[in-house]
Amino acid sequence: LQETDGGGREMVFQKGPVFTNILLADEINRSPPKTQASLLEVMQERQVTVDGHTHQLDRPFLVIATQNPIEHEGTYPLPEAQVDRFMFKLLVDYPTQAHEVDILKHYTGGRDPSHLEDFGLSPILNASDVLAIQETVKQVIVEDRILDYIVRIVSAARTWSTVTVGPSPRAGVNLLLGSRTLAACRGRDFVTPDDIKELTPWVLRHRLRLRPESEIEGATADQTIQQILESVEAPRS
Repeated sequence: LQETDGGGREMVFQKGPVFTNILLADEINRSPPKTQASLLEVMQERQVTVDGHTHQLDRPFLVIATQNPIEHEGTYPLPEAQVDRFMFKLLVDYPTQAHEVDILKHYTGGRDPSHLEDFGLSPILNASDVLAIQETVKQVIVEDRILDYIVRIVSAARTWSTVTVGPSPRAGVNLLLGSRTLAACRGRDFVTPDDIKELTPWVLRHRLRLRPESEIEGATADQTIQQILESVEAPRS
């Protein structure tokens, strides 16, 4: 609510934290369902709707989220539709002892974690650079045999004996996009079966729901994915 020059008041839209290029949602499973529903529109449509008015987000727009896998009190399960919008799920383990010593040295050296300049960090890309890279990645060649390999992996995951809910077509799309990017990062203009194998756990592990009886027997998503990769024949060079 903002005062006008004439002394009246009017509602004015103020952009919130989602209007950024990189959105970090820390411990996203602590967000209530209403917030998660709003984030779903942001992730899928790249826009925000308030009082019937649509506001487009800037490009590029990326969402990075964290979850605490141990503590569940006060958390909310993420809707499957929202989970499916995340391209990758990465597992972050404890740091090594050497890295943990480095962390302690940063504190004893008086460095403030909120001040990146204390760590010698500075931007290396701007938004335009990222958009240009995204356009370049589109030029990476993906042969039909690679596309067929992606589809066979995703299809196998849907019918695997320990899986009750398999990946949607979005999994195959993300596997394609990710493999193109990986190939470009390694200086190639074509995707190989090894690129697909390397990224499959990242793309599928959050999209598989295992049968309860399989989980009781100790099955995990990563074990299941490895079994799927071993069962699906990769295309030959």
